[in-house]
Amino acid sequence: MKKALVAGALGVSGRSLVNHLVSLGDWEVIGLSRRSPEFQTSAEYIAVDLTDRSAVESQLGAIGEITHIFYAALYWGTNVFDEVGPNVAMLRNLVEVVGRSSKQFRKVVLLEGAKWYGAHLGPYKTPAREDDPRHMPPNFYYEQEDYLKAQSSGKSWSWSALRPSSICGFAVGNPMNMATVLAIYAVLCKELRLPLRFPGSGKAYNIVMEMTDAELLAKAIVWAGENDGCNGEAFNITNGDFNRWSNLWPRLANYFKMEYAPPQRLPLTQFMSDKAAIWQRLVKQHNLLDYSFEQAVSWPFGEAIFNIEYDIMSDTTKSRKSGFLEWVDTEEMLFRLFAQFQKIRFIPSL
Repeated sequence: MKKALVAGALGVSGRSLVNHLVSLGDWEVIGLSRRSPEFQTSAEYIAVDLTDRSAVESQLGAIGEITHIFYAALYWGTNVFDEVGPNVAMLRNLVEVVGRSSKQFRKVVLLEGAKWYGAHLGPYKTPAREDDPRHMPPNFYYEQEDYLKAQSSGKSWSWSALRPSSICGFAVGNPMNMATVLAIYAVLCKELRLPLRFPGSGKAYNIVMEMTDAELLAKAIVWAGENDGCNGEAFNITNGDFNRWSNLWPRLANYFKMEYAPPQRLPLTQFMSDKAAIWQRLVKQHNLLDYSFEQAVSWPFGEAIFNIEYDIMSDTTKSRKSGFLEWVDTEEMLFRLFAQFQKIRFIPSL
């Protein structure tokens, strides 16, 4: 049996990874998070603050022979400078405690993202390739990867890094999930008897964009973790296709059985600030999962994504050349997720 620690196990990527590892049958899975899971799982969960070295040592120092660390934990700071120290400390605390206590330790797979290429700063070179030069620091991904390079030198374990883009799946309390933003935005518009309008800018409506299915990403994480050919390498992981909101939006309206209307720029954070009461009414009326409005969706994140006015594109040639051949149709992924959201009663049935 392989034994994995999944850091950030209740996030959109970590949750899908835990489910995937459990389904494979030959993994012992331990999820790490600050809170306990609100769902049933055969995986073990440990609530631990990774920024606290003494807590990590006391709770994980005798955890046994860990073979893999799958690292999806994330600290959100108030600015790019605030994020570096805590994010590096969390990774360092976990890797050093496990490295010291486990003789079977083989691999760290670190999740990064398009932020590596400066996607959060403005237009950047696209399609982005793994060997593109870094932008001006700080960027905590750089510090984390440099730490793993230095720490693994001469050791019996190695590392890989994966760079997904706009991960979509199901998780609550996770700010980076466009699937839940799209679903709840559509549900609220439908409840208010409004057409489904793209709420971003006209320019953003026509840019090229991409997404990464959390289930696809889980497969890629295991692939990178088990293949020595991935050691010391970074890989872009996306669905493998590209789209435009202008192509996708009429299809979304059709899926939700709504009227489509042209884009109308809307400051989502401001205009959704008074919609919690509507959401709670829907939760009671349709017997939905009892998540608060704030837990269910992050409007600042949605507003930011809907107003990106430059292409978001990653080249996945390297991962395919290295043997990861999985792909997902983004439109089909979204419709599958929306159906899942209805089945688990996260959103009302259509």
